[in-house]
Amino acid sequence: MNESSIEFDAVLDLCRDRHRRIALAVFEEEQRSLTVNDLTKTILKYNHQTPVTEVSEEALTEIRVSLYRVHIPKLESVGVIEYDPERQHAEPTERFDQLRPYLSAIIDLDPTLEEPVTL
Repeated sequence: MNESSIEFDAVLDLCRDRHRRIALAVFEEEQRSLTVNDLTKTILKYNHQTPVTEVSEEALTEIRVSLYRVHIPKLESVGVIEYDPERQHAEPTERFDQLRPYLSAIIDLDPTLEEPVTL
């Protein structure tokens, strides 16, 4: 592996949290930039099995705050996404491609995530 390769332990750390696994899985499936709103809806769909229309504003805010404060910064710090706070868009980077083989295997093993994870 070269110096810019993502270490296996870092991949496992990124996938440790269920919300991050869902976010990574939807980036894998969509292969494009996503808004925080997109990520919030996807987390609701796969983690809470609840449509956005049936969720309290408090629950939505809690997910958004966790994305802003925890999950997006964690993904950005490893260099797998770039985040534009003004547009509230997160975009997978070239480094994200290094996650793909690991990510597919991890998602396949998660019994609560049905592939493909889509918006």
